[in-house]
Amino acid sequence: MSSIHSLLKEYWKHDGFRPMQEAIIHSVLDREDTLAILPTGGGKSLCFQLPTLIMEGLCLVVSPLIALMKDQVENLRKKGITAYAIDSGMTRKQVINILKVATESNCKFLYVSPERLETTLFKEYLPGLDLCLIAVDEAHCISQWGYDFRPSYLKIAALRDEVGDVPILALTASATPEVQEDICEKLQFSGRNIFRTSFERPNLSYSVFEVDSKVNKIREILDKVPGSSIIYCRSRKRTKQLSDQLNMYGIQSACYHAGLTREERNRRQEAWIKNETRCIVCTNAFGMGIDKPDVRVVIHADPPDCMENYYQEAGRAGRDGKRSYAVLLSDHTDAEELRALPDIRFPGTDDIKKIYSDVMNYLQVPNGLGSGNYYDFELNDLIAKFHPEPRLATYALKAMEQEGWMNYNEQVFIPASVTFITGKEWLYDFQETYPQLEPIVQTLLRTYEGIFDVPVPISEKNIAYLMRSDAETVKLQLRQLHGYAIIEYIPQKDTPQLYLRHNRVRVEELRIDTAHYQKRKQLYESRIKTLLHYLAEKDQCRSQQIAQYFGDANATSCGVCDICLEKRKQPLTPEELALVHQQIRKQKTVTVETLMQSLTNLQKHKLQEAITFLQSEQKIKVNEKGEISDRN
Repeated sequence: MSSIHSLLKEYWKHDGFRPMQEAIIHSVLDREDTLAILPTGGGKSLCFQLPTLIMEGLCLVVSPLIALMKDQVENLRKKGITAYAIDSGMTRKQVINILKVATESNCKFLYVSPERLETTLFKEYLPGLDLCLIAVDEAHCISQWGYDFRPSYLKIAALRDEVGDVPILALTASATPEVQEDICEKLQFSGRNIFRTSFERPNLSYSVFEVDSKVNKIREILDKVPGSSIIYCRSRKRTKQLSDQLNMYGIQSACYHAGLTREERNRRQEAWIKNETRCIVCTNAFGMGIDKPDVRVVIHADPPDCMENYYQEAGRAGRDGKRSYAVLLSDHTDAEELRALPDIRFPGTDDIKKIYSDVMNYLQVPNGLGSGNYYDFELNDLIAKFHPEPRLATYALKAMEQEGWMNYNEQVFIPASVTFITGKEWLYDFQETYPQLEPIVQTLLRTYEGIFDVPVPISEKNIAYLMRSDAETVKLQLRQLHGYAIIEYIPQKDTPQLYLRHNRVRVEELRIDTAHYQKRKQLYESRIKTLLHYLAEKDQCRSQQIAQYFGDANATSCGVCDICLEKRKQPLTPEELALVHQQIRKQKTVTVETLMQSLTNLQKHKLQEAITFLQSEQKIKVNEKGEISDRN
């Protein structure tokens, strides 16, 4: 059996693990239920991918992020590891083919969305999947009290009733202590096996500025901090406005949001990754799964609505360990807008029912039908035809999603796929009869392995390049082959999808659990208050505030945030000096590190200053090991 270190070197080309990865992997190999809380970019996927290569069987990966599933499957295949993903919008035949391959081959990874677990088709094939591990990505979504609750996650624990005692690895980047406990409870963990890295980022300087002109402050920051940057805004319209302003001032930038086509999003993202574009001005649709370690500054032009989102988004700066900056801007209107958000984000029951009726009529779903189906769904088209207030429509959809009625996925991309559906003998005769189509047939066969067995994702552009042709000609020829029943060709799809979890009901039968709905609203109000406190706080270290919110009580002052830097300008006070001396007396013999842990609100430079002063006054002594004790 290969060791985890040799596999790390062979498949990932790394010499060592990141913090906590090795301990998490050993926990998985010991078949322990495990919760791993690792920062964005902290290498969560490795924690289930590597141990699965050692274990016998298949890892079922549950993830709501289609783009991430697709990227991870592609990366695994590049390593020579068999992996498949079942995307929303796939035909029944495509899903059956993938499930058959997963049950009958050496497939190591099967990625599925959480709502897929509830389908009859998946349940039919589940007993045949030789599962060794269930990996649950974005595990905070299982908690009703978290910031991104998804009811379909509640079905994950029921998998064990079908497949036996298979261990679960739950992964998330941010979860408060309450949500951590809820994850373990909802997934029916046998114990509380929780691995959590520190929420401190020593190389990341957090700052908050209240300003009159945000664009001027952004220009000032970008003038001082060279290099790549991300600027987050609260709306699509605002990303466009701010990007245009920055370009006008000679700062090369591009806007990014879910309303752009998939191709345009990819093009802008790629230009930014290659540093051809300096700034990406975006909504929170941007960032998941993007591996760019050299982002020097993340600016929030508008405050986010919770600390979880802020920590994840700000944490995209400085993953290379070099000094980086996370800046949060606010003006005189932001606090009032944040306080108004709970009533906007949690519409009344009557408003939700009205949007439900509009959606069903827009999709033309008859009463009593629709459950388990995906529908192409353009929210802007619904708004144009039925005229609801846009924000009301958005958050009513979110409410219906959290109440378990539907799932709305705005960022869907299903690549084009091809399967040969004719026998090889007939294919030979066909090429003799239609020689003009022989080149594309041969290119498909040479380029895509397994194309006779399952639907294989293809790229018309890549085929065109190989054939020295153009993409439109390739698409035409693929349609011709489809028409001759040689292949099944399904063109790419990037239309947003709405998945109905229940048949259409009469509006008066639409059930909303008002008690839970109101509690979620109260918790949302609490998260808003935490964010407002973060904006207004002038005394406690920013890094400490964030860490303590997530239950990390041992975090020390960072020394580099705006508050710490301001305090550094202040001299050591007599009260602080007395506090240090008192702590040394109390602990009798102590190190600087231990003092820092007990005096978390005192900056390191002040602690050193206090020790130096007390030593010069002969009130304390320091031995050759660096241990400090009182002279009395």
